[in-house]
Amino acid sequence: MSASSLSGYARAASRAARHAGRLLAQHVGRPSSVATKRGINDLVTDIDRASERMIHRVLHRAYPDFGFLGEEHGRRRTASPYQWIVDPLDGTTNFAHGYPAFCVSIGLEIDGRVVLGVVYDPLRRELFEAEAGKGAFLNAERIHVSTVASLNKALLVTGFAYDRESRQRNLVNFSRFILETHGIRRSGSAALDLSYVAAGRVDGFWELKLSPWDVAAGSLIVIEAGGRVTDFAGRAFKSDGAQTLATNGLIHQEMVDVLTGR
Repeated sequence: MSASSLSGYARAASRAARHAGRLLAQHVGRPSSVATKRGINDLVTDIDRASERMIHRVLHRAYPDFGFLGEEHGRRRTASPYQWIVDPLDGTTNFAHGYPAFCVSIGLEIDGRVVLGVVYDPLRRELFEAEAGKGAFLNAERIHVSTVASLNKALLVTGFAYDRESRQRNLVNFSRFILETHGIRRSGSAALDLSYVAAGRVDGFWELKLSPWDVAAGSLIVIEAGGRVTDFAGRAFKSDGAQTLATNGLIHQEMVDVLTGR
């Protein structure tokens, strides 16, 4: 894969994200229908589905042989080692209520390795991008993780899974971190949280039970911004999202210690 090819994929992903973002911005707070999926807190709207169809059209037109994994319509398998991983609306609950924290997330993996990530916040018109080995950018300006070197000076962000057991587990983590840091935020969009770690707006993020479309793009953006992404024990990150810990690198071990009860 050449650098020019990867840049071409990035342009297609950015174009798809912007198209979908305009749709989201037009309908924020007023979707025509709201339903539930895995539980009463796991919402899906007609706009989630419309956004995914729009992204698929743009990407399929540009690269018809690539596979596609989307949150709403599942996987389209092909013989190609290339696969798009798409969350057409990360932060659906926020979107449905008119709360301005949601985004479009598009990643591209080759043989299981994420090489491209795009996260677009349509209300702030912020486009976070990263290509493997080329750094991370916000609206074409290079970004870096923060330089905060200790947990007691850090600002963290987290999220809570849809199932009750995971929420209870994370409340334990939340209570530990709130006593050790400057504060904790909960935005309701994991892709934005990861992008904010990359941009140095927050110093660390942790969450349980995310899905590949939640983390594919954002995890690469963090790494390319100089950060670190692992599971809660500091082991190699798995894109299934069972455990996601992303930091500026400097506070990573301290967060691991809290999450593992050391």
